[in-house]
Amino acid sequence: MIWDFIQNQILGLKWINVLIGKLLTMCGLNIQGRIGGSLQFFIYDTIKIFILLSFLIFIISYIQSYFPPERTKKILGRFHGIWANCLAALLGTITPFCSCSSIPLFIGFTSAGLPVGVTFSFLISSPLVDLGSLILLTSVFGWQIAISYVVVGLILAVIGGSLIEKLHMEKYLEDFVKSAAAFDIDAPSISVKERLSYAKGRMMETVKKVFWYVIIGVSIGALIHNWIPASFIQAVLGSKNPFSVIIATAIGIPMYADIFGTIPIAEALYGKGVGLGTILSFMMGVTALSLPSMIMLRKAVKPKLLGVFVAIVSIGIIIIGYTFNAFQFLF
Repeated sequence: MIWDFIQNQILGLKWINVLIGKLLTMCGLNIQGRIGGSLQFFIYDTIKIFILLSFLIFIISYIQSYFPPERTKKILGRFHGIWANCLAALLGTITPFCSCSSIPLFIGFTSAGLPVGVTFSFLISSPLVDLGSLILLTSVFGWQIAISYVVVGLILAVIGGSLIEKLHMEKYLEDFVKSAAAFDIDAPSISVKERLSYAKGRMMETVKKVFWYVIIGVSIGALIHNWIPASFIQAVLGSKNPFSVIIATAIGIPMYADIFGTIPIAEALYGKGVGLGTILSFMMGVTALSLPSMIMLRKAVKPKLLGVFVAIVSIGIIIIGYTFNAFQFLF
């Protein structure tokens, strides 16, 4: 009962949803109808996401102030083999970046001399998994699904980076990445006040950056939740369609959003009975393989390495999707 209260009222902010429903009813809207229901979904999810997002990004950014790129490179340089990939994937979880924002760090780490497989583990993990997504996913789907998403995301990052390392793909980096200047390891320490200021700045910057993606994601979620028949969703993405996971992954790739923009859509799809694995594949396709980020990454790597990266991550996402669909009864 205590955990249900934490999940629903503290993390899920369900009391806000009840309050919005009462206010809309007082305004003469039927919250059981399409228009009233859509408005309630839109207002509630928008407020919930931005409250949690602001708080979480502030906390995460404060933690991140202790791990600037030069210190991260120094830490990663002490590890080798799969342990370096594991650490890179874990460090990716404290960087609240979308895929495009992660690429400059990927270039910096690679230029500093880190193995290409290690930097790709970071590149996969950073947009796919972060502490904020864990909290938000818990507020919507519960802790079991949230933790499962984080675990499989980290596994995908470690395996993907390790495979790229084993294939010796470093020769397919663009020349400017290899010759770029390395980081200054001896970064000056900063005060607590400066860290708080940095965290506030990162919070404001991130909220501004993702604002319209969250609005668009919530709008699509409201549309799916209240206007698109469940029978149509089931026909395209339901368990009876053997290609649902592949379709969901393919739909996600051309889109550009971070994890916070995809959660409202995932929530609406889940409400329509779409399989958990299909939903996770969609979310991973959007966050890890968005078309704009692949265009940016092409500037840093040659086509062969880009193709290998996309193939490995795509196959991994599809395997994860079908596996979760097969074992959804466990959740």
